[in-house]
Amino acid sequence: MTAIRLLLVDDDPLVRAGLSFMMGGADDIEIVGEAADGGEVEALVDRTRPDVVLMDIRMPTVDGLTATERLRARKDAPQVVVLTTFHADEQVLRALRVGAAGFVLKDTPPTEILAAVRRVAAGDPVLSPTVTRQLMRHAVGTAADTRRARARARMAVLNDREREVAVAVGRGLANAEIATGLFMSVATVKTHVSRILAKLDLNNRVQIALLAYDAGLLDEEQAAQAAQEEPEGH
Repeated sequence: MTAIRLLLVDDDPLVRAGLSFMMGGADDIEIVGEAADGGEVEALVDRTRPDVVLMDIRMPTVDGLTATERLRARKDAPQVVVLTTFHADEQVLRALRVGAAGFVLKDTPPTEILAAVRRVAAGDPVLSPTVTRQLMRHAVGTAADTRRARARARMAVLNDREREVAVAVGRGLANAEIATGLFMSVATVKTHVSRILAKLDLNNRVQIALLAYDAGLLDEEQAAQAAQEEPEGH
């Protein structure tokens, strides 16, 4: 099995040393480089060709948000997992919007950070349904009507089936769960997700989820379910 090539980016040398020690001990992960600032990242990516970048958000010169946006705009960009000290922080949301595949807290147990890197390398976002809902509530709470209108306009290019899949992604469901709920094969779900990404010019499932929430699609689904469950005569 080919090892996952990992680049560490954090302005704190102690944090980098700890991550390097922890991640470097895994047989399936190879630390290919370290950076102390977001401004160093693109050159290091060109030189080391990582599969995943573990990126601190708060750095003094070029922050992780800017570095993530620059990376994800590139062709064949590596996946990015942001490091943060907050569960639902505006900068985390912004990092996800520009293409980060997820986030981990700095006090996350080592085994979970390793699992996050492996999941992202395999193409899965690092957001549990619980964390997704928490972030989305924060996103909706800070979203103006203008954001909802823009999101709805973008989602209008999707057909009905694609909208259903987008809503399911927004709920934090895995492909197998979506397949069961919508009575289709996992392969068909993957095809729909790929088409959604292409139509909306998005990088990953996290961005689909954010856009679905911004557009209010999950609110509509919950309202429809509530109406169906309401007893007759009420």
